Amino acid sequence: MEEKELIARCREGDEAAFEALVHMHEKKVYALCRRMCRDEDDALEAAQDAFLALWRGIGSYRADAAFSTWLYRLVSNACLDLLRREKKRTGDVSLDDEEARIDTPDSAPLPEEVVERAETMRMVREGLMALPDEYRQVLVLRETEQLSYTEIAAVTGLELGTVKSRINRARQALKNYLTASGNFFERYPSKVTECNRKEAECG
Repeated sequence: MEEKELIARCREGDEAAFEALVHMHEKKVYALCRRMCRDEDDALEAAQDAFLALWRGIGSYRADAAFSTWLYRLVSNACLDLLRREKKRTGDVSLDDEEARIDTPDSAPLPEEVVERAETMRMVREGLMALPDEYRQVLVLRETEQLSYTEIAAVTGLELGTVKSRINRARQALKNYLTASGNFFERYPSKVTECNRKEAECG
């Protein structure tokens, strides 16, 4: 069935349709949770919370808004809620991004380049861990999910100017961390980082 039909049936309480809708989006939802959360267990818990929120709130979904944007909001909120609970419990919050986006040349890398890039990704993960939750949220949505500023504003409920400000501050904080750590961030900039230099074109 088409997504719209599944959503319509879910709004009527059709559990089979909901199961199909979950199956349609579970990989994307888990991937986002994995980037936002500390480890696999937390990511699975956040994904479950997000789908529970989806089931409970599907009746309030308005078809005039993109379903993907609404779903991103549920997932992002579930992750932030879990991170806040973990922060209260442990006094610390971290992000283990196994798929940090570092764009590299298409040519086959030399062995030393492979090692170098692995080290860069490790430092990126550590840098992301050091970011405040609200910075990590918008940076992950922008860098890894490739959402536009307008889409991120819709997901987070923030003003567009606040989104841009947080992303810029998050990038600068991450860049400062990586530079201070002697990484290779400048040699392998992400496409989104390049976009930051042309804000008017990429926003």
